[in-house]
Amino acid sequence: MAVTTSTARLEARISTELHSMLKHASALQGRSMTDFVVTAVQDAAQRAIEQAEVMKMSLADQECFANALLSPPEAEPTLEHAFARRSQLLHVE
Repeated sequence: MAVTTSTARLEARISTELHSMLKHASALQGRSMTDFVVTAVQDAAQRAIEQAEVMKMSLADQECFANALLSPPEAEPTLEHAFARRSQLLHVE
């Protein structure tokens, strides 16, 4: 039984200069323009997602974050009251 892959179509209007550049770059790599563009767009999308979703911290920030997790400050009375009230409202034991 053959496996079918779902695809979608993407169209874009680009300048003739960009079209020439893409054509030249894809030829240099021995790839079709479609393959070149799809790969470039996929790489750019992956980088954009990683930049938005991955938290990068300096070493000092990492140490501060780890210390806060390992030794959290004492809860303020108002926070304790809020959690107690939440438990009463949601009937949590």
